[in-house]
Amino acid sequence: MGEVTPELLLHGYSVGIFPMAESRDDPEMFWVDPRLRGILPLDGFHLSRSLRRAMRRCPWEIRINTDFAGVVQGCADRDDTWINAEIFDLYTALHREGRAHSLEVWEGETLVGGVYGVVLGAAFFGESMFSRRTNASKVALACLVDRLRTGGFTLFDTQFLTPHLASLGGVEITRAEYHAKLAHAKTRNARFTAPPPATPQEVVQRMTQIS
Repeated sequence: MGEVTPELLLHGYSVGIFPMAESRDDPEMFWVDPRLRGILPLDGFHLSRSLRRAMRRCPWEIRINTDFAGVVQGCADRDDTWINAEIFDLYTALHREGRAHSLEVWEGETLVGGVYGVVLGAAFFGESMFSRRTNASKVALACLVDRLRTGGFTLFDTQFLTPHLASLGGVEITRAEYHAKLAHAKTRNARFTAPPPATPQEVVQRMTQIS
């Protein structure tokens, strides 16, 4: 692929592609442009009865950007990962520039789940998420959707559609449909870091009212 800078990485997102590596030990990266793209419609998040119940009882705290590197490391902490050292360095560089963000789930002072991604205009490109407690990644995703709605985002790109994402409302669209949504989102402004994070209880209350 040649040398990839944070600026080149951001340009890749702007034209609809993103990088991956074969494994954590693979020094090479490659660009991906899926024929079918996974997205999570911001008005289509599926809040199941069990997740609603879990969030209402949830003792966890939601934080923003307090341990971005820890979230990326948590996402890479699995047997099969596409996050190598160069990808880690590139996204932490984008985070320092205010272009990449993390939403984190904390149990006291222990990071138990989270999700991270890149922001461009009103598009959020979700990269990966992890969970060290039952439902922690689902809670993180619900709180992220709430944050993107509140911040004025119009596109939540999940790259691929997994069964887990499909169960939460994710869908697949064609490459052409995706590029149309991306073109629209790039022209708009959105804010990820404001207002302060809502609690899981506040999020479930808002989502219940919307549905």
